[in-house]
Amino acid sequence: MTAEIKCDAHRAPLQIRLKISIFDFKIIDETEAYLVVDKPPFLLVHPTKPSSTPTLWKELRDLLAFEIANGGQVSIVNRLDRETSGLVLVAKTSTAARRFGLLMQQQRLKKEYLAIVWGWPDWEMKIVDAPLDRQGKHRQAAIWVKQMIHPTGAPAKTEFHVERRFVRSTIEKFSLIRAIPHTGRTHQIRVHLALTGHPIVGDKIYGPDEKLYLQFIETGWTCDLERHLLLRRHALHATKLAVDGEHEWTSPLPADLADFCNGGL
Repeated sequence: MTAEIKCDAHRAPLQIRLKISIFDFKIIDETEAYLVVDKPPFLLVHPTKPSSTPTLWKELRDLLAFEIANGGQVSIVNRLDRETSGLVLVAKTSTAARRFGLLMQQQRLKKEYLAIVWGWPDWEMKIVDAPLDRQGKHRQAAIWVKQMIHPTGAPAKTEFHVERRFVRSTIEKFSLIRAIPHTGRTHQIRVHLALTGHPIVGDKIYGPDEKLYLQFIETGWTCDLERHLLLRRHALHATKLAVDGEHEWTSPLPADLADFCNGGL
């Protein structure tokens, strides 16, 4: 899985460019009980350790300081990975947090994602029903968070639909996939797509080689990584969020993924 790609050595370092856009999240809906955020890629949702690293949670606490001072809170209902963009539901009160938690247990909080994958699947719709567990529990793993298919793992089920097939550089085949998770396991969509033989473009862990992730941790983004991964982040976007029978919110593909589909990168 390699492709010709022009790497601009004079481009600003990734860390510098992220500082320009890392706070560029959009609030697309808000009530007294909740708000819905369209999260950009690379923005952490929650702090992973005590630090000054920007997170969506910290930014929202600053934004909602008045509400918090008057008994409100910031509770992230559906978490997204750092590189995943898209819709995040946030409860502003304890009552709303309990209600959304119950809706998730009842599977009444519906989510859909769009993913760009390598290759053209030979199916239009596919359901993957394969349990997931952390790889390190069953064998030696260089990446602590990496998940694997394992019969003793937690049940995991994802529905996939091919939205579009396209070609880049005249020879490289890619597809835009709509993913509908029926469960909510860590890295579920990424692992299940890799299982079908069509991993997500830009995925450092479940893509061409997990060593690329270890290389990224050591060196940061490089031209070599760009040649192998094509995108600086995995091409996964939370495009739809719905409370069954009540509300529905949508978010189109962000510019980086739309440009990739249209051959702009």
